[in-house]
Amino acid sequence: MSNHRLRSAALGATLLTAFALSGPVDAATPPNTLVVATSIDDAVSFDPAEGFELTTVQSFNNLYQRLVRPSKADPNKIEPTLAESWAAAPDGKSLTFKLRAGASFASGNPVRPEDVIFSLSRAVKLNKSPAFILNELGWTSANVDGLLIKVDESHVKLTWPADVGPGFALAILTAPIASIVDEKVATTNAKNGDFGNEWLKTHSAGSGTFSIAVYQPHEALVFAANPKAPLGAPKLNQIVFRNIPDQAARRLLVEQGDADIARGLGSDQVSALKGKPGLKVEEIASARTDYLRFNTTNSANPALANPALWEAARWLIDYEGIAKDLLKGSVQVHQSFLPEGFPGALTDNPYKLDIEKAKAILAKAGLDKGLTIKFTVFNTAPFTQIAQSLQETFGKAGITLDIQPGVASEVYAKGRARQDEATWRYWIPDYFDPNSNASAFTLNRGGDGPKNAAWQAGWVIPQLSDKTQAAVREQDPAKRIQIYQELQREVQTNSPFIFTFQGRDPVVLRDNVKGYFQGLNADQVYYEEVQK
Repeated sequence: MSNHRLRSAALGATLLTAFALSGPVDAATPPNTLVVATSIDDAVSFDPAEGFELTTVQSFNNLYQRLVRPSKADPNKIEPTLAESWAAAPDGKSLTFKLRAGASFASGNPVRPEDVIFSLSRAVKLNKSPAFILNELGWTSANVDGLLIKVDESHVKLTWPADVGPGFALAILTAPIASIVDEKVATTNAKNGDFGNEWLKTHSAGSGTFSIAVYQPHEALVFAANPKAPLGAPKLNQIVFRNIPDQAARRLLVEQGDADIARGLGSDQVSALKGKPGLKVEEIASARTDYLRFNTTNSANPALANPALWEAARWLIDYEGIAKDLLKGSVQVHQSFLPEGFPGALTDNPYKLDIEKAKAILAKAGLDKGLTIKFTVFNTAPFTQIAQSLQETFGKAGITLDIQPGVASEVYAKGRARQDEATWRYWIPDYFDPNSNASAFTLNRGGDGPKNAAWQAGWVIPQLSDKTQAAVREQDPAKRIQIYQELQREVQTNSPFIFTFQGRDPVVLRDNVKGYFQGLNADQVYYEEVQK
């Protein structure tokens, strides 16, 4: 039998496994297979130059490797992955990486400087949703080819024109979009100059501990072990991600043993599973931050641009009640835009529910004659419940929140068009560096700048923008942290953003599952050490 037919047979067997698991099964999963009950309906593309959804972002660390990655033990530190080592130039505008000796892709092709150059340049040239991350180094389609240089067979030099230091550049290179793709495989499957993008939407070409064996959208995703992984082969043969849109069904599957892990359960379901025999409930700190945002550009409601409303709103949220009673500990109160665990994050929470204080602020500003605000939220739990809590407390101060629930795409579209009045959102960093959040909330000069969160709020802040860009240029870590703390304090006390909570990500595992690791950032999900 040819190698191609052998591979096809193997894939067929894997597919049968995946779909056997989609129906009634005995309460035991195969010994060398991890079954994860989750939702994969959000997946758009498994190409790291394009994928920007939770399912794909949580997959990339297992399918691909980057030159470097945040340390599991301390994500503030960067450790080598496909690079053995690196050196910064004296001018702080380039890094030269020595590639890991003997590293190869799942295909068996060696990892070469050419693959690094191909991967980063294709991501810039494809210009998909996450391309702005690499653009922060000043890389564009017009200049990127001249800035990525093969030094010799084991060294590659990356230069950037942006006024940023090597520490920031390394942080950018930990982002999923900086994953190294097998040029030979991607090029073989390229069509019409797409750098293999269409093929990589449903396949993988990386050096991670797993590769995509089968992907059936909205049904199942199957990872197969990569025994050639440069950091060592995984302990499992395969992982099957079953698409289970209903949270209650996911809970039942893991409770009965038909799944080894359940993700994305609601707080009530997680609470019900705590203490159940055969289960472990882990509530992992997440870098997700939740916030209330006013749109100051909405001419139909000029009060939205009044700083007195922003200040009063900070005293009209039942932070503790929502965190402990409504969301049952699935979030913690956190009132700054950098999540706890990030360098320089503020951890004090100066605001609490104080309706009388809010009423006095509104009265002094002449906003106590009755005010109605259209409040746009996602039409799913827990967002609708949070909106109802805010509706009650704001109402006690004479502000009527007109809750307008909508599907996520509609809510996002309204915000991006600046057609809403107020909304409840969450933010997840794109890479492990304070700038990932600062560039969203404290950078807006107006005009044709990035359409980030500050732009959506209509918050034009040239001085804070200068400070944000100075923080990126600053190479002294202590001075850099000081700048980010000043930026957080400004947003915390005087902005149309009211930061409220930091998330915890509940994961329910069967008690025979060992070695699962999940870090603070959304992409820091690792299956490489998992065993049963």
